[in-house]
Amino acid sequence: MANKSYSIAHTKWMCKYHIVFTPKYRRKEIYNQVRKDLIEIFKRLCKYKGVEILEGHMMPDHVHMLVAIPPKISVSSFMGYLKGKSSLMIFEKHANLKYKYGNRKFWAEGYYVSTVGLNEATVAKYIREQEAHDQAVDKLSAKEYEDPFSGNSGKKK
Repeated sequence: MANKSYSIAHTKWMCKYHIVFTPKYRRKEIYNQVRKDLIEIFKRLCKYKGVEILEGHMMPDHVHMLVAIPPKISVSSFMGYLKGKSSLMIFEKHANLKYKYGNRKFWAEGYYVSTVGLNEATVAKYIREQEAHDQAVDKLSAKEYEDPFSGNSGKKK
């Protein structure tokens, strides 16, 4: 998996999270009926929020997702949005489920989340290269400014 960084205005970011969550009571029979619909729903909801799904797998009784969430969105607010809206959309698309399971809660409470970061060697390499890069940029942009009227380079004598 490439270490792709994203940008928003003046910010570069790479916030990747491994998220796991389950349907309520691990309802395998219901979950298996709507798995294909959930994939499309997740893709659509993530697109609305600007979240990129890097990997995803619908297991028989839970969901694994590797997502890149912009730093302007907290993981908890994204998960509330994803689970809440997907529940409503599933019960809207499969109306028979809301009569069988009337509370319209499809997902179990909570989720597991883990950050997926760079390893120490990559960070050390970045820091080393960043210093060399900054020095090279300074050399390119360093310019002695001279006062066009007096011929002085701005240094006080």
